[in-house]
Amino acid sequence: MSFVPPFCPSSTCAAHEKPERRWFKCNGHYKPKCRTVRVPRFRCLRCGRGFSRQTFRHDYRDHKPHANAATYLHLVSGVGLRQTARLVGLDVHSVQGKLRKMSRTCRRLHDNLSISLRADEFLLDEEETYENSSIRTVTMPVVMERRTWFVVATTAGPIRRLARAGSGRRRRQERDERKHGRRADTSRKCVRTTLEDLRRRLPDGARIQLYSDLKSSYVTLAKAVFGDAVAHLRTPGRAARNTANPLFPINTTLAMTRDNNGRLRRKSWLVSKKAVRLVEQMQLFVCYRNYVRTRFNSDPPGETPGRLLGLIERDLQAHEVLGWSQQWGRRSIHPTSLDGRRTHDMAVAS
Repeated sequence: MSFVPPFCPSSTCAAHEKPERRWFKCNGHYKPKCRTVRVPRFRCLRCGRGFSRQTFRHDYRDHKPHANAATYLHLVSGVGLRQTARLVGLDVHSVQGKLRKMSRTCRRLHDNLSISLRADEFLLDEEETYENSSIRTVTMPVVMERRTWFVVATTAGPIRRLARAGSGRRRRQERDERKHGRRADTSRKCVRTTLEDLRRRLPDGARIQLYSDLKSSYVTLAKAVFGDAVAHLRTPGRAARNTANPLFPINTTLAMTRDNNGRLRRKSWLVSKKAVRLVEQMQLFVCYRNYVRTRFNSDPPGETPGRLLGLIERDLQAHEVLGWSQQWGRRSIHPTSLDGRRTHDMAVAS
């Protein structure tokens, strides 16, 4: 199917916001070394800018685009960076670069697809890991929808967890703080960030139920973000972690994060050297969990959390997640569009 550019990629062009009929013309093609098919070129009749189909693609300027889907699936299947590089035939630094680029696309795709959530029950919890060394602990709060298990938001940041006074671990922490300064504790900031992310995706005036454990800061943060629009239901963290536990969906999801993301495994060589790299990895996992992977093994094929929540009409494949660039917000091409005509705004309108 022939590609049709939906708008001019130049943000200063009149054909970017409101493209009229016949705003572009075909301008030949080129054949890149990394592809077996020709890539069509175009020229905007309003600003004169030349561009191609690749301008709208995630793999724009990639040297080995054929490795993107495999790299993505390995990284969300518990495989580390170096082993992924061996499996797909790339240098480890190339895999790191692809991870950062995939993270940006996945974050933007998630934002574009979940701009409005029609749900009223959500769960909040934090997962602890570390960066570089086990004495440098990191928190990773997660907010998810209760019925569909849709992961709404997550982030990561440093926290200060001191060991028992006089222990060897405590002495190591004290030496580390003398060398690098007192470690910041950003737990409240990270939790608030995820709650504010959830609030932005809810309709105006929406009222929600928030489930969490008994951590005292959750009460004040939920009240600060949602005011009287939240009913906060709390469950002891030591309650039996079975299906009767209201926190069962998020407890299971956090266990899945350790299975699907090698850098979250305890006592692993794959640990993140910086918390920001963990955030990048989690952007890949959020898209995989919400739009690619079936919610439960017992569900019919394709019943992803995103589909169950009505955000997308079907499940996505890895090459579709990494298909069209998502840098233009809701004007970006929808991942299920084959010819580029359908944008996120058009998908909502239909």
